[in-house]
Amino acid sequence: MAEALANKTCVPCMGGVPPMELEKSRELLAELRGWSIIDEHHLEKEFSFPDFKGALAFVNRAGQVSESEGHHPELVLSWGKVVARIWTHKVDGLTESDFILAAKFDQLEVS
Repeated sequence: MAEALANKTCVPCMGGVPPMELEKSRELLAELRGWSIIDEHHLEKEFSFPDFKGALAFVNRAGQVSESEGHHPELVLSWGKVVARIWTHKVDGLTESDFILAAKFDQLEVS
């Protein structure tokens, strides 16, 4: 199922729309690996790596994907881990694009 999300493209949000309903968010969350919905506001996942170099490489790949999708997460880099937080800033909450980007990050984790 995550592959179906990962094959989609993030849609630019112009604002003025409400965040996704929690029920729909939970349905899409079930298609992801290891992500959590925090405060009904954003997605979060901690990625683990054997060292700083691996974590940095992941951040660089995630940054390239984010830029190509036009959807920009919060990425916190430290030794051996990256915490990713994703939400749609213009609606101050979750949209389908957030789940699409999360699925694309999951694909990076195994590449």
